[in-house]
Amino acid sequence: MKAILPVLDDSRNTPYYQQLYSYIKNAIMSGEMSEGEKLPSLRSLSGSTGLSVTTVEQGYNQLLVEGYITAKPQSGYYVSRVLAEAKQTVPAVSDILTHEVSLLGDSAKADSPAMQYDPECFDFNKWKKCMNKILTDFSPALFFESDPQGEAGLRTEIARYLYMSRGVSCSPDQIIIAAGTQQITNHLATLLRRQGVEHVALENPGYMPVRNIFRDRGFAITPVDVRENGLAIEKLPANIRAATYVSPSNHAVTGAVMPIGRRYELLNWADANDSYIIEDDYDSELRYSGRPIPALKSLQGSDRVVYLSSFSSTLFGAVKISYMILPASMAGDFSSIASGYSQTCSKLEQLTLAMFMETGYYQTHIKKIRKLYSHKLACLVDEFQKKSSGRIEVINTLSGSNVILQIHSGKPAKQLKKDAESLGIPSVFPGNVPAASDDSRKGSARLVIYYNQIPLRDIPDVVDRLVGLWLC
Repeated sequence: MKAILPVLDDSRNTPYYQQLYSYIKNAIMSGEMSEGEKLPSLRSLSGSTGLSVTTVEQGYNQLLVEGYITAKPQSGYYVSRVLAEAKQTVPAVSDILTHEVSLLGDSAKADSPAMQYDPECFDFNKWKKCMNKILTDFSPALFFESDPQGEAGLRTEIARYLYMSRGVSCSPDQIIIAAGTQQITNHLATLLRRQGVEHVALENPGYMPVRNIFRDRGFAITPVDVRENGLAIEKLPANIRAATYVSPSNHAVTGAVMPIGRRYELLNWADANDSYIIEDDYDSELRYSGRPIPALKSLQGSDRVVYLSSFSSTLFGAVKISYMILPASMAGDFSSIASGYSQTCSKLEQLTLAMFMETGYYQTHIKKIRKLYSHKLACLVDEFQKKSSGRIEVINTLSGSNVILQIHSGKPAKQLKKDAESLGIPSVFPGNVPAASDDSRKGSARLVIYYNQIPLRDIPDVVDRLVGLWLC
């Protein structure tokens, strides 16, 4: 057992548990700690470092969720298998951006069928302040159409933000902006065709609109099951050039998180098969236990990863601004087809968002809603536990703006969905699993509900009404 003696810096703003996490992670990545090696117990490490047991546990939990270590009942913590290719160094910020670009360049009541709305979720005054500045100081730019690739100022701010928040290193020239994930996927389908890719593997269950786009564009599709540790990599196409669409940090339907070792296996699959990985980093910032999990795109050897994300879930639904980051080898391909496309995002909204990020408003907003949603989620779980007598189970409570409910009521999923929406709560069936299959599981059905727009004070009453409708 290797002695763990991190040098803790009291002058830094970084919490102690994060310093401990980084120390152990670096030891694993460098090979100082090998696969199968046992870590000290919580109390033992607490005693040797002077940290509290709670702090040590927080550090271990972050390592657990990212897959660097595993926990064995009645035994302890052990180093996981992390491929040798994982060793990496973090580049300086100055190496990331190739150049600087100027900027020019009350809630619905629970008894109402209207959609739930929580004004605490977004500060429109700050958004309006940024928009007014664009209209006042940069109005001449609005007389001209937006760049098909997206406004340079916004692409620059996205590149900065992703490096700081997700560890993703890219140039603004690699970023493509469009109105929504579906529009982005259409662009990507065209680019993949130019690369000779005609086969796509998709998560099952997964995001149906993406499946429909690739199907309609004539791609051969292979559904691949999602397990506890994410996509079943061994089921991916072999010996043919393909792309696979994955959400490794938070699978929207199951909540599965792909451990670090499996992520490197996926990168190796792409390299060995001359293929691409499409990483949907859906709701990655909204993690409520430990730090956000690093993106697949942030790992060494990720030059075959296309990164997708959106602002719709972190800002407000009407902002349909999504983006993708192309591998450096594909970055020039979009410019060759750009003349055939018009930018589908409002130029005014793009510039407003660029200023919203440049002023730090966006980063402050993320911290605020992460805390708010965490409180909402805890309240929601507690209320269902108290009021449903175990007949409603809450699944996937670590991140995101929705939860999966396993409802043992005997009612069909379609009726449960209708009941939720009668209270203004958006809901969907989980991925590719049809309602009929849910109905056949001994009176149990599964439903995804979006709780983020329910005001915190209204959650007890909303849950009470849901339980009343579902379990009557």
